[in-house]
Amino acid sequence: MRTHFCGLVEAAHLDQTITLCGWAHRRRDHGGVIFIDLRDREGLVQVVCDPDRKDTFATAERIRNEFVLKITGLVRRRPEGTINSNLTSGEIEVLAQDIEILNPAVTPPFQLDEDNLSENVRLTHRVIDLRRPQMQKNMVLRYKVAMAFRRFLDAQGFIDIETPMLTKSTPEGARDYLVPSRVHAGQFFALPQSPQLFKQLLMVAGFDRYYQITKCFRDEDLRADRQPEFTQVDIETSFLDENEITAIMEELIRTVFKETLGADLPKPFPRLSHAEAMARYGSDKPDLRVELEFTDLTDLMKTVDFKVFRAAAELADGRVAALRIPGGGSFTRKEIDDYTAFVAIYGAKGLAYIKVNERSKGIEGLQSPILKFLSADVVTQIIDRTGAMDGDLVFFGADRAKIVNDALGALRVRIGHEKGAAGGYLESGWRPVWVVDFPMFEYDEEDKRWVALHHPFTSPKDGHEAFIDSNPGQCMAKAYDLALNGWEIGGGSVRIHREEIQSKVFRALAIDVEEAEHKFGFLLEALKYGAPPHGGLAFGLDRIVTMMTGAESIRDVIAFPKTQRAQCLLTNAPGPVDERQLRELHIRLRQTETAKPSAS
Repeated sequence: MRTHFCGLVEAAHLDQTITLCGWAHRRRDHGGVIFIDLRDREGLVQVVCDPDRKDTFATAERIRNEFVLKITGLVRRRPEGTINSNLTSGEIEVLAQDIEILNPAVTPPFQLDEDNLSENVRLTHRVIDLRRPQMQKNMVLRYKVAMAFRRFLDAQGFIDIETPMLTKSTPEGARDYLVPSRVHAGQFFALPQSPQLFKQLLMVAGFDRYYQITKCFRDEDLRADRQPEFTQVDIETSFLDENEITAIMEELIRTVFKETLGADLPKPFPRLSHAEAMARYGSDKPDLRVELEFTDLTDLMKTVDFKVFRAAAELADGRVAALRIPGGGSFTRKEIDDYTAFVAIYGAKGLAYIKVNERSKGIEGLQSPILKFLSADVVTQIIDRTGAMDGDLVFFGADRAKIVNDALGALRVRIGHEKGAAGGYLESGWRPVWVVDFPMFEYDEEDKRWVALHHPFTSPKDGHEAFIDSNPGQCMAKAYDLALNGWEIGGGSVRIHREEIQSKVFRALAIDVEEAEHKFGFLLEALKYGAPPHGGLAFGLDRIVTMMTGAESIRDVIAFPKTQRAQCLLTNAPGPVDERQLRELHIRLRQTETAKPSAS
C-alpha cells in the first residue's frame, strides 16, 4: 500500500511520487491550504493539500486527528524559512495528489503531544499512549537493545533455548504465581521466577552456552523498577570461572551500549567487594556518579558517653557512620528536617549532624545539638576522619548496620542528585561497577535461620565449603552483580555442580533431605551424572532500557505493563472467572463475609 515510511522521506526523494500510510497527527487549515502532519512509527512528514485538486481537498476537509490515511503525492522542497531541522523530513513536504481515508477515528482521550498526563489515564488508554512519539522511540530502542544482546551472544556461540513457562513451585525469594491444573486436581504449576534450574540442567545436558530473552514472574510488592512480569536476558555457560564469565558479560554490556546509544563504557569496569561497597556507600548497587562516601566511626564511638552512638557501636551488628556533605553548611533547618523525615522511611530514628563553620577554631567553630555530648578529642577525630572543611556538613547514622546503610545510603544518593551538580560531587555519564565477593548466607532474625543471600544454587568460594556447616556467616560466594548508576542491571554466580555440596547447602538452609528430594530431587539427580563447572548471569532488560531512555519507570518501556497494584487498566485484569471454569479447576472460592451495618 505504501512506498515509504513517513518519517524517512527526505531531500533525496525530491520530485518523486510516493505513497504513504499513517495517522493524521494534526490537520491545519491555513486560509484555503490544508496541511496534514502524517505520522507513522518513523516520524512525521508534512502533507500539503491544494484547493486546485477539488476531490483531494474535499477529502482533506473531512480529516480529523488520528484518522488512518493513505496519501499519494509529489515530494517537493519546503518554501524558504519553513524548514524544520528537527525532522528527517524537515526539508521537504508532500503535495497530495490522492487521499484515501482508510479508517476514521473518534476524538482520542488526549492529544499525543500533551504533557503531564496521569499514568492511570495513559495505562487505561495504553493503545493511544503507545502512539505517542516518545513511547514509539522507547519501544524501538527496546527492540534494538534486545537485538544487540542477541547478536553478541550468537557471535560468542550461545544458543537460544526456550525453557518452560509452567513449572514447579520452588523457594527463590519471592512469591510464585500459581496456575491450577485441571487434569491433576488440587495441584498447581508455578510461573517461573527465573529459568535458574532449567538453565543449569541445560549445562548438565551438554549445551555449554545458553541464552534466552524470557519473561519471569514474581508476586511481590511493586516499585518503579519492578513488575509482576518482567523480561530478563538469561545466560549460562560451562567451563568458565567467575572472572572469565564477568569478562564476557562486561564486553556484552559495552557492546550493547555502543551499538544502541553510541556510548563508550569504561574498560575495564571497576570492581568492589560487597564489604567495601557497603562500608563506603551503604549499598550493594552504588551510584558511583555521586562522589560522597561514608566514614566509619564505630570503633571511635565505643568510648563515648553519648548513649545513642555508644549503644549502636556496641551492638554485634551495629554501626556508626558519618556522611560528609561538601558545602552542606548552607542547608537550612527545614532542609535538614526534611532529610531527617526521609531517613525515617528506612528505619532511622533520627539524623544527627555537625556544621563546620570555622575548623581552625576547634569545637567553637562547629555548630550542632550533639556537641555537648562529645569530648573535644572525639569531635576532632570525627572532623579529621571525615576530612570536613569550612562550610561542610556531616550527617551521622547510628543503629544496626542494615538501618544505617539503608538510611545513609539513600540519603547519599538523594543529596548527591539534589545538590551534587552545583556542589561538584555529581558526575554525568555511565558509571558501571561490579560488586563481587558476596556473603553466601545471611541470618533471618524473624525465622531464626540462615537464608541464601542470592539463591541456594550459588557456589561457595574455593576453600569455603567447610564454613557451610561450621560458620555459614563466614562463607563467601562466587557471586557477582553489575550495577549501573545506582541500579542493579544484572546479577549471577558460579553454580554448585557437585551433588554433595548442594546437599550441604540445603542442610545449612534448614531444608531437610525429604524436602530437598521433594523440591529439588531432579536437580540433585542430574548433578550426579557428570555436571560440568558452570555459571551465568541474568540482565534485567526492562531496567536497562529504562535507564537508556531516561524514563522514570520501567512501565514506560513495557508495551502493556501493570500498575503498582499489579493490575492492567487496559484489560481490567485480573478479573473474576465464571463458576464453570472454577469447577473444571477443582477450585471453590471462599466467600468474603460482607460487613454488617452498625446499629445507629
